[in-house]
Amino acid sequence: MQNDTQPLNDTLVSKSLSAADYVPTLDAMLARTLERIDLKKQQGLRTPDELWIVDHNDVYTLGQAGKEEHILQRTDTPIIKTDRGGQVTWHGHGQLVIYWLFDLDSLKWSVRNLVSHAEQAIEDVINDCLRSSPSNSDNISAHARRDAPGVYLYADTAATDDSSLDNKIMLGKMASLGFKIKHGFSYHGIAINLNCDLSSFNAINPCGYAGMQMLRLSDFVAMQTDSEQTEPEQTEPEQTEPEQTEPEAQTEQQMSHSFSYETVTQKLIDNIAKRHAGLIELRAIAPK
Repeated sequence: MQNDTQPLNDTLVSKSLSAADYVPTLDAMLARTLERIDLKKQQGLRTPDELWIVDHNDVYTLGQAGKEEHILQRTDTPIIKTDRGGQVTWHGHGQLVIYWLFDLDSLKWSVRNLVSHAEQAIEDVINDCLRSSPSNSDNISAHARRDAPGVYLYADTAATDDSSLDNKIMLGKMASLGFKIKHGFSYHGIAINLNCDLSSFNAINPCGYAGMQMLRLSDFVAMQTDSEQTEPEQTEPEQTEPEQTEPEAQTEQQMSHSFSYETVTQKLIDNIAKRHAGLIELRAIAPK
């Protein structure tokens, strides 16, 4: 499990964990939160908040009030009871998980503020990717819902400037949320499906919703594979490039609008850091 910590500003750091098993990650996250609570209570210290960027090994997690009935099929993937809110979900490779270890009282954020900032940060990044995609001809966009935490994709059914969801069809869910608050400190966080295998969701009712269609970003925008992100070494002198054929030109155009797992991750970290610093204000929450 690789651990790479980077300062984002004076009061926020990021920590990256790869191939992370769930239980030791949860234990470390809780231990760090309890340590911060104690430092604040005993010494009045405000410690930097933390974003944990996690690539989990495959796991199903069942929230504090989670119901076993939402697990439809037992597989080889472990099922872990955890202390966050919400029902059952899956974590694994190709899914971006970010845990928010924030001192909400010092930020003067309510729990509702925390949830809204998380949802709106995800909306911002997904919609930015969708707007950059030349294939988004159906005017697909990402939105949160008041009645069900998370971020969902919608397609327009009519040409309109109306920002409500009345003229949109919900396609499915791309991102899930689940937090735990202890003495004004948050932990746990968000999970966004980027280029993961969605078949793992077939064994559960995702987040407790039977029949909920789970989506991933790579089915709506071009995402680079590992081989495409690494340019091969040149073994011969560069030659004058021949005139591109139409398929080659299309491929180059697609690559210019493609994203990697890392670039999407960095977009989200940057957005969250600006919100943490007070540089991005909450938008008004749409009615149900």
